[in-house]
Amino acid sequence: QVQLVESGGGTVQAGGSLRLSCVASGRTFSSHAMGWFRQAPGKEREFVAAITWLGESTDYADSLKGRFTISRDVGKNTVYLQMNSLKPADTAVYYCAAVYSRSGYITADSHEYDYWGQGTQVTVSS
Repeated sequence: QVQLVESGGGTVQAGGSLRLSCVASGRTFSSHAMGWFRQAPGKEREFVAAITWLGESTDYADSLKGRFTISRDVGKNTVYLQMNSLKPADTAVYYCAAVYSRSGYITADSHEYDYWGQGTQVTVSS
């Protein structure tokens, strides 16, 4: 079992930045690929970014490339999502997720992930 706890959400003005953190506990964190997803009111959950368990590869939703950066610190059992130039359309609950995987594995498919955090709210005001 892996437990995930997100933090760092809040309210920010358009153009601002936030950094989300997701701390993992339980099973060996370094053996899990990690992802960030988000869900806005009335919309389906969508992929934001993912990273392999060694952090050598990342993937992003096309619409977010250049503004969002995913990273991880294996020693701290933490994955981060740096969000810059935020827009009102980025308003959503952001979730981190983990999947036990082989080295180099990365996925944008939410159905592949085994563990999910409770989510953190990000609100971007215009």
